[in-house]
Amino acid sequence: MNSPTAESSEGQQPNARSSAAKVAILLATYNGERFLGEQLESFQRQHHTNWCVWASDDGSADSTPNILKEWGAKVGIERLHVLRGPSQGSSKNFLSMVHNTGIQADYYAYSDQDDVWEDDKLTRAVEWLSAQPGNVPALYCTRTRLVDEAGRELGSSELFSRPPSFANALMQNITGGNTMVFNDAARQLLLEVPATQPLVIHDWWTYIVVSAVGGAICFDPYPSVRYRQHGANLIGMSVEGPSWSSRIRKLFTQEFRRNGDLNVAALTYLRPKFSPEAERIFSLYAEARQRWLVPRVLGVRRAGLYRLTRMGDLGLLAAVVMNKL
Repeated sequence: MNSPTAESSEGQQPNARSSAAKVAILLATYNGERFLGEQLESFQRQHHTNWCVWASDDGSADSTPNILKEWGAKVGIERLHVLRGPSQGSSKNFLSMVHNTGIQADYYAYSDQDDVWEDDKLTRAVEWLSAQPGNVPALYCTRTRLVDEAGRELGSSELFSRPPSFANALMQNITGGNTMVFNDAARQLLLEVPATQPLVIHDWWTYIVVSAVGGAICFDPYPSVRYRQHGANLIGMSVEGPSWSSRIRKLFTQEFRRNGDLNVAALTYLRPKFSPEAERIFSLYAEARQRWLVPRVLGVRRAGLYRLTRMGDLGLLAAVVMNKL
């Protein structure tokens, strides 16, 4: 799998292909009046200017619709399209936009309503994505800069030394969807799984799908998003703090196994397109989940399944032993 690190784009002139590329920003909103304006302003500051926003609102009861309307009037109607969300939660909202074939672009960027994008976020993503073959599913993602409700910096998410891969994707997501930008080849893969198919969460699923077919994945160590930490967050910190420990604890619960069940079921739609290595890993993983202790441990080792931190790997081993895989 191609998993290079993106170089800094500062001072570089974008090539003609990347400059012309159109990006559809998939923005999920719901009662986001507190921070939405700052996020919208960060879109306007993007160095890559060929973008449009598709905002899917899940029935906001606050001033979110008015904020979107006023901002749309300022940037132009061609820049903002407002949709009615499915009102089934954030992940379903994002996936409803993925499955909306009226949304067409070269690249697609998930966006939460309460973050702030760095000015060069899209430039860095598009520069890397445009260097990949157009027929190869490709996913760009990054670290995040953690900030509090007032925008004050708290630190950055962890810098991983291990590479993204299908063997990792089966066990965890590599980063938040708020950093992800993917090409149309990846979007077409996502469309092959019915919109009614239950999934754990949209961003993890995107990582799994692209890695399963041997697509190109870039984890950029540059934090491209100011990821706001506040009480209304659905997930919160991706690595540090309470959310990190809670995710380790989930390895010991039935939730981890239920997530595996959902991923296995959804992946059956894409199995004919698996890379040979992904097919080997998936077969060993699916078989190990049904075996008793010793063959289960051996199957996981043969598959090479791993998480991105030492503590995560120890937690995974414990989950395997306790039959929570």
